[in-house]
Amino acid sequence: MKLSSQIKPISYLKAHAAEIIRTLGDRREPLIITQNGEAKVVVQDIDSYEQTQETVALLKILAMGNAQVESGRMQSAAEVIARLRERRQAR
Repeated sequence: MKLSSQIKPISYLKAHAAEIIRTLGDRREPLIITQNGEAKVVVQDIDSYEQTQETVALLKILAMGNAQVESGRMQSAAEVIARLRERRQAR
């Protein structure tokens, strides 16, 4: 994806909103909107946004897992399975 072709001024957004919405859905590439020559916002289709949010959530979970491993707060799979079996038998 070449971002330089996806940079438009705010006046373009105002004049071509319907076309931009159609294009975003088809291309699935973000559009960077500038104001006074400075990048201000990124516009993207909802599917891409949701995928980005899911990716960020997964990365956060991985980071939390790595932090737990580094701090020694972990258990082997065998220990966890044994504990779950004990709970199930206790019921």
